[in-house]
Amino acid sequence: MAHILVHHKVEDYTKFKAAFDGHATFRSQSGSKGGKVFRSAGNPNDLFILLGWDSLENAQKFAQTDNLKRAMQSAGVVGMPEVYFVEETATTSV
Repeated sequence: MAHILVHHKVEDYTKFKAAFDGHATFRSQSGSKGGKVFRSAGNPNDLFILLGWDSLENAQKFAQTDNLKRAMQSAGVVGMPEVYFVEETATTSV
């Protein structure tokens, strides 16, 4: 499965989370299969987001949309995010 891994900082996690949740329908319509949001242990406004996608092509298209750019602005994302397109190659139970 294709994934997007994003690292960025936000002004305020609560504001970000509300905007992120409000953007769920667009992500789903674009091919997202859901994912996880992680906060840095040392800074709750330093985030890592891992989202699964139905295809690498749809993940890359989504990342280029104006809709996403507007959502990130309203969510209070600070600076340019680091975005990686990755594919799962192995899992582990320990």
